[in-house]
Amino acid sequence: ALAPRCGWVLPRLEQRLAAPAVVSTATARPYAAAAKTAKKDAQRTRQEKAKDKPPPRRRPLMTKPVDDVYLTWLYRRPSYDLEKAVEMLKKFQELDFTHPKQFVYINVFLDMALQKKKKVDPFSSSVTLPHRFTDEVNKVLVFTENEQEAEIAREHGAAVVGGVELIKWILEDEVQADFYVAVPAIIPKLIPLRNKLKRKYPSTRRNSLGSDIPKMLQFFRECHEYAVEDESIIKTRIARLDMPTEHIIANLKTIIHDICTFKPSTFDPIVWRLVIRSSTSEGLLLNLDGILPQVEKVEEEGKNAVDEDQEKPVQESVST
Repeated sequence: ALAPRCGWVLPRLEQRLAAPAVVSTATARPYAAAAKTAKKDAQRTRQEKAKDKPPPRRRPLMTKPVDDVYLTWLYRRPSYDLEKAVEMLKKFQELDFTHPKQFVYINVFLDMALQKKKKVDPFSSSVTLPHRFTDEVNKVLVFTENEQEAEIAREHGAAVVGGVELIKWILEDEVQADFYVAVPAIIPKLIPLRNKLKRKYPSTRRNSLGSDIPKMLQFFRECHEYAVEDESIIKTRIARLDMPTEHIIANLKTIIHDICTFKPSTFDPIVWRLVIRSSTSEGLLLNLDGILPQVEKVEEEGKNAVDEDQEKPVQESVST
């Protein structure tokens, strides 16, 4: 295919066929490096121009739509009073023909920030709700080596009762429970379980270490547990939709007030956003007025006012 039909051979054709040429990338594309550099420079210039360009002005959100059909992202999300929101959830259930005994949930968005770069560590807690909404009973394990105390624990509904012999079974996940309580006499022997049980390790701060076994069992068998997820969100159920509205409200306020104890009242409230929903409904944003505890703030404001009144005469006397 390379040579003509008449036998005529092109000059140095044999040498070219005998020794294949090795061409470097730089030789084949002499302008590749320069083009790549120019492309980078152009991209860098566009990025700098984008930074210098002021951000586009967003249209301010409107407060309330006029029509029944509208673009939700153009309007602020409406917030509802707690009682009205619960009534709306009940109405949604009737209109959608869903199960009337479905659970009611809340999503609590937290402000964990403290002074400077400090913040509240993620926590978990247990609380007794004023109105139980489930027949489920928590499984409680009691640590004690006293036979009389062990008998009392069994009589009051302890799922497992034992001493140091349970340590091996717990470490191997052969024995598990929802909550672990202990008497003070045995707590020094339970140190090997500290890393295993973590937040569920018996302690006086969590009211799971003490001598009143019946009281501890009554609380932990019926208590409601919640925990912080994703650093700053609590998602938990609080009631059933068929319960009276005042019972649902009482359960919600009990949980919210317990959450607020994990951040000092001198800082902004730990709860900055609260959404309520049922198993099948959309979430409704709640108005926090009347839900967050306000007594401590009022007392502090009163104290600050008194302190300021007492300091004013001193400052005036110094200035004169």
